[in-house]
Amino acid sequence: MSPRPFPPRPFPPRPQSTRTRTARARSTESWHYPLRHHNYRIFVTLSLVGSGGVWMQRLAQDWLVLQLTGSPAAVGLAVALQFLPMLVVGPVSGVLVDIFPKRRILLLCQSVAVVLAAGLAVWNAAGGTDVWVVYASCVALGITSAIDGPARQVFVNEVVGDAGLPAAIGLNSAIGQLGAMAGPALAGVVIAHAGPAAAFAANAGLGATVLVLIGSIRPGELHHTPEPHGHRKGRGQVLAGFRFVRARPPLLLTMLLAGLLGAFGMNGPVVLAAFADRVWHSGPAGFGLFNTVSALGALAGALIATRIKRFGRKGIVASAGLFGLSQLVAALMPSQESFVVMLVVVGFMTLVFLTSAATAVQLEAGASVRGRVLALYFPLLLGGHALGGLLAGWLTEDFGVRTGLVITGALGMASATVIGLLLWRCSRRAGI
Repeated sequence: MSPRPFPPRPFPPRPQSTRTRTARARSTESWHYPLRHHNYRIFVTLSLVGSGGVWMQRLAQDWLVLQLTGSPAAVGLAVALQFLPMLVVGPVSGVLVDIFPKRRILLLCQSVAVVLAAGLAVWNAAGGTDVWVVYASCVALGITSAIDGPARQVFVNEVVGDAGLPAAIGLNSAIGQLGAMAGPALAGVVIAHAGPAAAFAANAGLGATVLVLIGSIRPGELHHTPEPHGHRKGRGQVLAGFRFVRARPPLLLTMLLAGLLGAFGMNGPVVLAAFADRVWHSGPAGFGLFNTVSALGALAGALIATRIKRFGRKGIVASAGLFGLSQLVAALMPSQESFVVMLVVVGFMTLVFLTSAATAVQLEAGASVRGRVLALYFPLLLGGHALGGLLAGWLTEDFGVRTGLVITGALGMASATVIGLLLWRCSRRAGI
């Protein structure tokens, strides 16, 4: 009898080489990795369209206020009313985002935005002239955005999961900020050719498109994040976001820098409208041109920012300082042509700073508290933007358009310098 053959031994799994593991890590870190997901491709599209639509609405409201009142200070008030609600609603919205389904929140907020846009389109086309109606719409849009913004950012984690999350956050931040630049550019073109009512109507159409896109996201492919512990203790959950940020001084300083740059740098609706109306006398056509070239610079900045793997705090501070400097230089340009060229640089530096700062904030916040951290970050950024609208309107009204932009640009550079020194001091204390 022949000996019974032994069953073949299965070969142990072949260990992955360091080169293979490194290649896979690089693949998940690449900026285009999240685009492999069907849901993320849909989400990026709706983020671009939705963000552009919201900023189109904001700019159309600002221009309509300028038409009705003739006052840059009144435009500054409109800007403030759009963003000040975030200071009140923002911290509470973070708890809602961390607890309730993000997709449902997005559907609700987008529905409200469509109603606001359509209502203003009908009102303005019918000859409405009461500025308080526009102010009321500004407040309603501010409340909606205070909830929609954090929900949209946190939803990225459910769309792509943990793999490739840094790349997804960076790309989504860039797309959102790109929409914030492209929306006003499109609004300027539409207003110049057809008036504010057409811009409101176009935004309502964009909002309806976003609703369709949200509905096409596949729920079965989402990666649901765990609910925070003790979520029924609402006040405690609101304070948890504050405690998380306070315990991390570099994170707090980065968020504070974003707020300061929002106040001293992101004053485009007031400044560009004033330059078009009072300096170059180019009217709505020039207003649209200025926003368009800023959007082109923003596109370049978005593409660069998403490709930078290790930007770091120093890079964030440097981009903030260059952002302020580019505004100061733009204010001193002797001709409209040179001013337009500098607006490209301003748009570029805006997106580099905003994308790198938003990415750093989100990556430092854990998934269970990300909504509450972003609900503090957005009010700082956009609340600063609201105060900046008032500041830019006042400076423009009393000191002139160029002087106002010089002052805000210099304040932006000073903010970057002070925050940079404080971050350096934190690094020294931590022994980094």
